Amino acid sequence: MTILARLTEKSWEPAPPPVERERPSAGTVGMLAYFGVAVVMFALLVAAYLMRMGLHAGADHVHDWKPMPDPPLLWINTFILVASSVAWEAARRMRDMPAAIAGSALGLLFLAGQLLLWKHYLAAGYYLSANPANAFFYLLTALHGLHIMGGLFAAGRALAAASSRNIALCAVYWHFLLIIWLVLAVLLLST
Repeated sequence: MTILARLTEKSWEPAPPPVERERPSAGTVGMLAYFGVAVVMFALLVAAYLMRMGLHAGADHVHDWKPMPDPPLLWINTFILVASSVAWEAARRMRDMPAAIAGSALGLLFLAGQLLLWKHYLAAGYYLSANPANAFFYLLTALHGLHIMGGLFAAGRALAAASSRNIALCAVYWHFLLIIWLVLAVLLLST
């Protein structure tokens, strides 16, 4: 407080109440920190993917990159993940446990679809060690799948506790996973 402010202060008047800011919950702060780490991890993998593919200057030496075909199941799985995110948003807005259960079930369906996609590729001879494009596909989709499994674990806990705050956090997490998946799908489909 400056000297002028102290001189003009009217000590007999009550001080205005302090402005209280609502602090984010520990779960929110933890999730935001997690988002930062996950974004950096996926960004580095996308950068490595693009560099290995040969989209940087002087990439004349890249000759072993053979992109995988785009099966319809990739689009179907993307639609399932979008539907799951919509269900989670409905659960968040309406505090609707059946919508959260539907979002979780659709998340499980997405994982099953990803496993079917892997089975399809393996049956067609697109093995992990066949070329770098295959290895990156399996790595990126496996890491995303692990994050989906983590989200399903958190969803199970939120549903068991029937906590609207935790349901809201799960919805935000699910939207984050959808955004990551859309970036990965665009990357995989465009290359």
